[in-house]
Amino acid sequence: MAERGRYVYEWPRPMVTVDAAVFAFIDGKAHLLLINRKHEPYQGQWAIPGGFIEMDEELEDAVARELEEETGLRNVALEQMRTFGTVGRDPRGRQITVVYMGIAPDGQTEIRGGDDAAEARWFDIDRLPENLAFDHDAVIRVAVARLKRSAAYRDAERH
Repeated sequence: MAERGRYVYEWPRPMVTVDAAVFAFIDGKAHLLLINRKHEPYQGQWAIPGGFIEMDEELEDAVARELEEETGLRNVALEQMRTFGTVGRDPRGRQITVVYMGIAPDGQTEIRGGDDAAEARWFDIDRLPENLAFDHDAVIRVAVARLKRSAAYRDAERH
């Protein structure tokens, strides 16, 4: 591992984050977990939980850590969904995020805001807030479309 402040390349490189699009079926209806951002950028706006990876941390460990720190939610099976890297998606600089997706186990929907999250809340996927942080509207569209193609969603709709 490189020393802090010592880098291999002389030119700038992008920042890397992980985000967790986590769903739950509450009263038979699909909900998405969002956090209200405690800090800038986008302070006070809703976003999917996530954050920066540590230099010595695996992506899977980083997304599980961020999810737990910001929402208190643990033991969610997360699968890598897609990478988003549109230029300008983060006002702090060039940033790429690896998004994971998962469904909270039945009965494990108790959450609380923590770390960078002022609040954590489940939103009905048909009633999501407007003006989401970063490019999370695009991220959520992909995640909801994938959820709707899943067997878990079809099973929940039948009940």
